[in-house]
Amino acid sequence: MSTQTTPASSRISLVRLILAVLFVVLSSAYVWVEFGHISLTLVVAAAFGAYMAMNIGANDVANNVGPAVGARAMSLATAIAIAAVFEAGGAIIAGGEVVGTIKGGIIDPANIADPDAFVWLMMSALLAAALWLNLATAIGAPVSTTHSIVGGVLGGGIAAAGWGVANWGTMGSIAASWVVSPLMGGFIAAGLLYLIKHKITYRTDLVSASRQTVPVLLGLMSWAFVTYLCVKGLGNLVKIGILPALAIGAAAGALTFAWVKARISKRAAEMDNHRDSVNQLFTLPLMAAAALLSFAHGSNDVANAIGPLAAIHDALITAGVHGKVAVPLWVMLLGALGLAVGLALYGPRLIRTVGNEITEIDPMRAYCIAMAATLTVIVASQLGLPISTTHVTIGAVFGVGFLREYLKANYQRIIAEIEAHHAAHETERHEVEAFFTRFEAASRAEKSKMIKALKREVKAGLTPISKQERKSLRRYHKQALVKRSIMLKVVAAWIITVPASALMAAGIFFMIRGVAAG
Repeated sequence: MSTQTTPASSRISLVRLILAVLFVVLSSAYVWVEFGHISLTLVVAAAFGAYMAMNIGANDVANNVGPAVGARAMSLATAIAIAAVFEAGGAIIAGGEVVGTIKGGIIDPANIADPDAFVWLMMSALLAAALWLNLATAIGAPVSTTHSIVGGVLGGGIAAAGWGVANWGTMGSIAASWVVSPLMGGFIAAGLLYLIKHKITYRTDLVSASRQTVPVLLGLMSWAFVTYLCVKGLGNLVKIGILPALAIGAAAGALTFAWVKARISKRAAEMDNHRDSVNQLFTLPLMAAAALLSFAHGSNDVANAIGPLAAIHDALITAGVHGKVAVPLWVMLLGALGLAVGLALYGPRLIRTVGNEITEIDPMRAYCIAMAATLTVIVASQLGLPISTTHVTIGAVFGVGFLREYLKANYQRIIAEIEAHHAAHETERHEVEAFFTRFEAASRAEKSKMIKALKREVKAGLTPISKQERKSLRRYHKQALVKRSIMLKVVAAWIITVPASALMAAGIFFMIRGVAAG
């Protein structure tokens, strides 16, 4: 397929750019009309905030809907519509009336006594984080928006008050999360997929296995997601402890289990004994999961755009610096609309990356990814670990892909041993074909018995495939199932997110200060 830019794609890109610029201009124009008497600085800050909100929508929202789109549980257009509505809804309904001015507590606002310097710091952080997210989206790398704004605040803070302003212990915890987040997500997702394979897809009677296991899986999904909604999504509206949240989630899970069990029992007679029939059972739950994740993301991560903007607004009005500030309605609406606009204009690029380009995803794998992200965030929030939902989700995608690599390579090794077993016996080819037919149709337990019998025969003197051939075979399947080029690009982007946004913020701070001084 040609990668050259066509006139049609160029026109579409131009239209997107015009609409994005129009949103920023309209946001600034509104602030100019309503609050221009306060300061022109607020007008410029509103433009930065609108730009940041759009980039959050373009880059971060893909983690919530990408796996479901890749699994074909819903179309790209449906995903964008659901995410846009629930992201904006989460931001407006549960975004919170008060936000912290310094994301993550990486610097102490008391160390920035000069309100002007504080305003320049926040503006630098906003613009630097937005520029970094824009670049990451352009190259197709899903990165953490929280880490982007953390880097921006860190760089701006150091530029404003020196190295001593930073809380390096907190920064160490954030750096540790670069490793912890994807590993937790990857291991949980791989474990869930391995469980599904053993309980459903490796069974001879898929329909019967589904009737037993799918209600449990979806009941657990309901429990996890309702708990997540109570702990994270509604955390700014009402404080619900982990035990009450778990109890509410358990009640929702029990109801889901009963409903799904009854639904599958009615459909069992019409279901084919095929993997696709099982996958269809996960379609509606994945759509609900995408909506809930988007709502929770909107309620939490909108603060990455509106927090600095609200801090600037407060500092300009009160001529002081505060740790927490109220969020004006116009700031909240700007953030919510920015999320939706950025998602609609530039979100498809990252949705395709998460859903299709890293590894092949079907509804069962998408279930594992969504569950891994939710469970990891719940556990980490209770342990006080500063993790990134982006890193968790992408780690879960890789975890699913690497497990498939291992299982595929192991299966091919077994097939190669079978072929080596019969290679010298031309008259036994019909037996080889018959063996393959029986092996493909066998259950997991039956496959194990057949493999053990084969290994006993290999030990008796038949020559197995060479070690080098096995390595080549495994390497081939790794390339086919997980794209290493994308993995390396994503990991590299994660590692440099904080330092890159910090350096940009420091440079922008000095430029703003120079312009203001001139």
